[in-house]
Amino acid sequence: QVQLIESGGGLVQTGGSLRLSCAASGGTDSSWAMGWFRQAPGKEREFVAAIRMSHSIIYYADSVKGRFTVSGDDVKNTVYLQMNNLKPEDTAVYYCSRGYCVGDECYQTKQYTFWGQGTQVTVSS
Repeated sequence: QVQLIESGGGLVQTGGSLRLSCAASGGTDSSWAMGWFRQAPGKEREFVAAIRMSHSIIYYADSVKGRFTVSGDDVKNTVYLQMNNLKPEDTAVYYCSRGYCVGDECYQTKQYTFWGQGTQVTVSS
Protein backbone atom coordinates (compact mmCIF):
# COMPACT_ATOMS: atom_id res chain seq x y z
CA GLN A 1 0.00 0.00 0.00
CA VAL A 2 1.44 3.32 -1.09
CA GLN A 3 1.40 6.15 1.46
CA LEU A 4 2.03 9.78 0.58
CA ILE A 5 2.73 12.37 3.25
CA GLU A 6 2.86 16.07 2.36
CA SER A 7 4.56 18.78 4.36
CA GLY A 8 5.68 22.37 3.97
CA GLY A 9 2.43 24.27 3.71
CA GLY A 10 1.79 27.47 5.62
CA LEU A 11 0.93 31.15 5.50
CA VAL A 12 2.94 33.47 3.27
CA GLN A 13 2.55 36.96 1.89
CA THR A 14 2.02 37.74 -1.79
CA GLY A 15 5.30 37.35 -3.62
CA GLY A 16 6.68 34.92 -1.09
CA SER A 17 7.85 31.33 -1.50
CA LEU A 18 7.13 27.91 -0.05
CA ARG A 19 8.44 24.44 -0.75
CA LEU A 20 6.14 21.47 -0.41
CA SER A 21 7.47 17.96 0.08
CA CYS A 22 5.80 14.62 -0.55
CA ALA A 23 7.39 11.53 0.95
CA ALA A 24 6.26 8.23 -0.57
CA SER A 25 6.43 4.82 1.04
CA GLY A 26 5.17 1.36 0.16
CA GLY A 27 6.06 1.47 -3.51
CA THR A 28 9.19 2.57 -5.28
CA ASP A 29 8.36 1.91 -8.91
CA SER A 30 9.85 4.94 -10.63
CA SER A 31 7.67 4.44 -13.71
CA TRP A 32 4.81 6.04 -11.81
CA ALA A 33 4.02 9.73 -12.15
CA MET A 34 3.91 11.95 -9.10
CA GLY A 35 1.44 14.78 -9.30
CA TRP A 36 0.52 17.89 -7.35
CA PHE A 37 -3.07 19.08 -7.31
CA ARG A 38 -4.84 21.79 -5.34
CA GLN A 39 -8.37 22.53 -4.23
CA ALA A 40 -9.67 25.88 -3.10
CA PRO A 41 -12.92 26.22 -1.12
CA GLY A 42 -15.93 25.77 -3.36
CA LYS A 43 -13.84 24.75 -6.35
CA GLU A 44 -12.91 21.50 -8.00
CA ARG A 45 -9.53 19.91 -7.50
CA GLU A 46 -7.18 21.12 -10.21
CA PHE A 47 -3.90 19.97 -11.65
CA VAL A 48 -0.78 21.92 -10.68
CA ALA A 49 2.27 19.93 -11.77
CA ALA A 50 3.53 16.40 -12.31
CA ILE A 51 6.77 14.56 -12.89
CA ARG A 52 7.55 11.20 -14.45
CA MET A 53 10.96 10.70 -12.94
CA SER A 54 11.92 7.63 -14.95
CA HIS A 55 11.53 9.69 -18.13
CA SER A 56 12.45 13.10 -16.71
CA ILE A 57 9.19 14.50 -18.08
CA ILE A 58 7.54 17.38 -16.28
CA TYR A 59 4.12 18.94 -16.68
CA TYR A 60 2.77 22.27 -15.41
CA ALA A 61 -0.57 23.99 -15.38
CA ASP A 62 -0.46 27.27 -17.30
CA SER A 63 -1.34 29.18 -14.14
CA VAL A 64 1.91 28.16 -12.41
CA LYS A 65 4.41 28.01 -15.27
CA GLY A 66 7.46 30.11 -14.53
CA ARG A 67 6.62 30.30 -10.81
CA PHE A 68 6.46 26.69 -9.62
CA THR A 69 9.08 23.97 -10.05
CA VAL A 70 8.50 20.27 -9.47
CA SER A 71 11.41 17.93 -8.78
CA GLY A 72 12.04 14.50 -7.37
CA ASP A 73 14.62 12.54 -5.42
CA ASP A 74 14.61 8.82 -6.28
CA VAL A 75 16.83 7.92 -3.34
CA LYS A 76 14.58 9.62 -0.80
CA ASN A 77 11.35 8.70 -2.63
CA THR A 78 10.37 12.32 -2.23
CA VAL A 79 8.87 14.85 -4.62
CA TYR A 80 9.06 18.59 -4.13
CA LEU A 81 7.06 21.58 -5.31
CA GLN A 82 8.95 24.83 -5.08
CA MET A 83 6.48 27.70 -5.26
CA ASN A 84 7.77 31.20 -5.90
CA ASN A 85 6.06 34.54 -6.45
CA LEU A 86 2.94 33.24 -4.74
CA LYS A 87 -0.37 34.96 -5.35
CA PRO A 88 -3.60 35.01 -3.31
CA GLU A 89 -5.23 32.83 -5.98
CA ASP A 90 -2.71 30.09 -5.14
CA THR A 91 -4.43 29.66 -1.77
CA ALA A 92 -5.70 26.09 -1.54
CA VAL A 93 -5.13 22.69 -0.01
CA TYR A 94 -2.33 21.06 -1.98
CA TYR A 95 -2.37 17.31 -2.54
CA CYS A 96 0.38 14.96 -3.60
CA SER A 97 -0.63 12.00 -5.74
CA ARG A 98 0.78 8.98 -7.54
CA GLY A 99 -0.51 7.33 -10.66
CA TYR A 100 0.37 6.00 -14.05
CA CYS A 101 -0.06 8.23 -17.07
CA VAL A 102 1.33 9.03 -20.49
CA GLY A 103 1.32 12.41 -22.17
CA ASP A 104 -1.80 14.53 -21.63
CA GLU A 105 -3.21 11.89 -19.28
CA CYS A 106 -0.87 13.25 -16.63
CA TYR A 107 -3.00 16.39 -16.34
CA GLN A 108 -6.08 14.39 -15.34
CA THR A 109 -7.15 13.71 -11.76
CA LYS A 110 -8.54 10.29 -12.68
CA GLN A 111 -5.11 8.96 -13.62
CA TYR A 112 -3.87 9.18 -10.04
CA THR A 113 -4.57 6.27 -7.70
CA PHE A 114 -2.97 7.28 -4.42
CA TRP A 115 -3.39 10.60 -2.61
CA GLY A 116 -1.88 12.31 0.40
CA GLN A 117 -3.88 14.01 3.12
CA GLY A 118 -3.19 17.52 1.82
CA THR A 119 -1.39 20.55 3.18
CA GLN A 120 -2.84 24.05 3.41
CA VAL A 121 -1.19 26.92 1.56
CA THR A 122 -2.49 30.40 2.31
CA VAL A 123 -1.24 33.48 0.51
CA SER A 124 -2.22 36.79 2.07
CA SER A 125 -2.62 39.95 0.00
